[in-house]
Amino acid sequence: MSSDISDSPWIDSGPPSKLAFVAAPTPTARTGLERLVSRYGDCAPADAEVVVCLGGDGFMLETLRSMMDHDVPVYGLNCGSVGFLMNPFDEDGLQERLKQSQSAILHPLHMRATCEDGSIHEEDALNDVFLFRQTRQAAKIRIDIDRRERMPELICDGILIATPAGSTAYNLSAHGPIVPLSGNLLPLTPISAFRPRRWRGALLPSTAIVTFTILEKEKRPVAAVADSTEIRDVVEVTVQENRERSVMVLFDQGQTLSERIITEQFSA
Repeated sequence: MSSDISDSPWIDSGPPSKLAFVAAPTPTARTGLERLVSRYGDCAPADAEVVVCLGGDGFMLETLRSMMDHDVPVYGLNCGSVGFLMNPFDEDGLQERLKQSQSAILHPLHMRATCEDGSIHEEDALNDVFLFRQTRQAAKIRIDIDRRERMPELICDGILIATPAGSTAYNLSAHGPIVPLSGNLLPLTPISAFRPRRWRGALLPSTAIVTFTILEKEKRPVAAVADSTEIRDVVEVTVQENRERSVMVLFDQGQTLSERIITEQFSA
């Protein structure tokens, strides 16, 4: 997923007045929802100038997926734990914060997974697409980039390809690199690689078409996951950026997603 980033406020008129609020099913988010709706009102997301999302990063990703292809930006207020995609929760001055916020337009990855029974499943992912072994047996996977074989056999627990925004999530936990939004790069990261043991992955251009072919699929079944959607018993998975879909995310001034990615690289 590459990104179009703005360093100036996303809106050049007055503060937005038509807000839609959505909240995760947690006590903290629900309490915040009641307080914000009582102060600022509420409308349907399709009629709003901004959708305000209360929750954590997981619920934010669900909201972003639901708002893809709609010309309505999403602004997150952290009512979860990590909140990498969120802004600090504060019910005061919300409309002015929204007016001054900065935007990032995100494009998802598109996964096309073919299963052993011949069925085909297509999903988009704003965070990452990863493959993972379904049993105690390690997976064996061939990797082709732009229809050219690059690795004939990777023996591993799995492998993932992340968006720049998602590079700080599972990708980072698997010791993959953090990628700036403006880099137009996709990190390809193995998960517990056994052979080649020292292969740490690759950085691919955002235009790359990546194909994973499952070897010994009967003995070593593999599942594919696009964000929260899991497809089991895959035999081939192709991943590439989907430039035809997008969603706009808003961040407080001086706290853009690019800034957060830089900060994350210097944190303990």
